[in-house]
Amino acid sequence: MKRLRFLPMVALMTFISCSSTPNSGADELQFVVLDPGHFHAALVQRESLAGVSDTVRVYAPAGAGLEQYLANIDRFNSREEAPTQWVEQVMTGDDCLEQLLADKQGDIVVLAGNNRKKTHYIIESIRAGYHVLADKPLAITAEDFALLDEAYRLAEEQGLVLYELMTERYDTLNIIEKEFLAEEELFGELLKGTQEEPAIELESVHHFFKEVNGAPLIRPAWYYDVAQQGEGIADVTTHLIDLIAWQCFPGEAVRYPEEVTVTGATHWPTRLTLEQFSRSTGATAYPEYLASYLNKEILEVNANGEIDFVMKGVHASMRVIWNYQAPAGSGDTFSSVKRGSKATLRTVQDASTGFVKELFVEKNPTVDEAAFEAAVAQSVARLQEQHPFLQAEKCGEGRFLIQIPKEVRTGHEAHFSKVAGAFLDYVRGAEMPATERANTIAKYYVTTRAVEMAHQ
Repeated sequence: MKRLRFLPMVALMTFISCSSTPNSGADELQFVVLDPGHFHAALVQRESLAGVSDTVRVYAPAGAGLEQYLANIDRFNSREEAPTQWVEQVMTGDDCLEQLLADKQGDIVVLAGNNRKKTHYIIESIRAGYHVLADKPLAITAEDFALLDEAYRLAEEQGLVLYELMTERYDTLNIIEKEFLAEEELFGELLKGTQEEPAIELESVHHFFKEVNGAPLIRPAWYYDVAQQGEGIADVTTHLIDLIAWQCFPGEAVRYPEEVTVTGATHWPTRLTLEQFSRSTGATAYPEYLASYLNKEILEVNANGEIDFVMKGVHASMRVIWNYQAPAGSGDTFSSVKRGSKATLRTVQDASTGFVKELFVEKNPTVDEAAFEAAVAQSVARLQEQHPFLQAEKCGEGRFLIQIPKEVRTGHEAHFSKVAGAFLDYVRGAEMPATERANTIAKYYVTTRAVEMAHQ
């Protein structure tokens, strides 16, 4: 049953009738948020967006996901600095997709939530004539991959935009690393590598249980069901593979399956007690859908894994780890190695860097030290034209830290409005590069094939 819900959110304004959009101009686009089960759904609305109506239609089952989404919107609306003015029209019901399709309101469907439903939501929204802006992952199984491929084909036929929230492209360090990869005098050419010694290696370590402002970050119970959330190698790796294509092959479409091959994949579980599960979710018992993952009351979640693959002839390897909780004083970590014929670019985020991501450039053994230092100085000078804050600090023989001040590093939350801005440009008629569709499809071929291989 559809009903208009009023929730006591101080800054959300009174909910209004379904047919009224008083804050909308005739040429404004309107967001429709479908089943927001992840906080990324709200981050798309962290800032006001030019040409987008302040009125947002929301179709969702009642529950924690919807409440969290609305609480975040309220936070944006009520902050002191640059508050937003979103007005949320909320329709609750378990048949939220059917209600959205029946109402036929709005222009853009925003998706961030349960990943088992997401690919179905994507293709049905496109069939109904909506543009789609979706959080990763867009597909977690081979069946989803085939559906996603069809969704992109339909979107292209209908002149619609299907776009993924790839926020890491807006991280300042990642942008600067991409530019250093193009500095041939310093980096040389990206090596091809082998499966035993890949040219590209990445590792991302996350934690299920975290505290934010002294309170536990509550995750939905389905977050621990890989059939709903997806395995680690189907989820976190989407950002990592996207960075490889975007940084190492700029402007080049990766043709699937000709230019990408999965050569190996493994997975293994993170084991949690009921007490740990309860601290993370607030639930006092395991739901029935997690029964198949229980081993003597220990929950085993296949959140960890490795993928080895070849993209455009370059061997890459990546590892995703999900621990339960970080040791005191530590946090998530990340490492990246990209090997060139003259130098290696290495990103480090661990105790040695205070858990802040830092970029290093290291010379290859065959390169003269003086020539290397001169190449670093020349590259930094060139990049300072675009990034005047950039500096290089020698921190050992053949090794420099590329200094990126904290004040120019925008946080993760700020990147969502930038992705939304690019997406909106495409919706309004700017030509979307062919690499977006091609490389996204190639990426999900890798992740979903890797899950299949890990099970074999």
